[in-house]
Amino acid sequence: MSVEVDVGDDRSANWTDLTAFEGDVLYALARLEADEETSYGLAVKRVLRDLYDEEINHGRLYPALDDLAKHGLVEKSALDKRTNEYVLTDAGRELIRGRVDLLAGALAGGESA
Repeated sequence: MSVEVDVGDDRSANWTDLTAFEGDVLYALARLEADEETSYGLAVKRVLRDLYDEEINHGRLYPALDDLAKHGLVEKSALDKRTNEYVLTDAGRELIRGRVDLLAGALAGGESA
């Protein structure tokens, strides 16, 4: 069963529409939010570097952040003249929760979400 959320404007986002890397970027944003840190590009890169145990290329990260914003899962705003902040939308959080529930259900042997 797929995980899908309504992102408004008669649009929806489905977990299966994302790349694995985009899912990891959502994780990084949620991790920064949970740690009450500002979620700008370099902070996201740091979380992903720790996850992947290797440096993350700018050319990979920023297009993924832009795609997540287009999906309505991330809101991009100017933090200052040179830096953007990326924040999960309610739909982004809901999509992550749905994915967690789906995976937890598989581990517990119960029915999926």
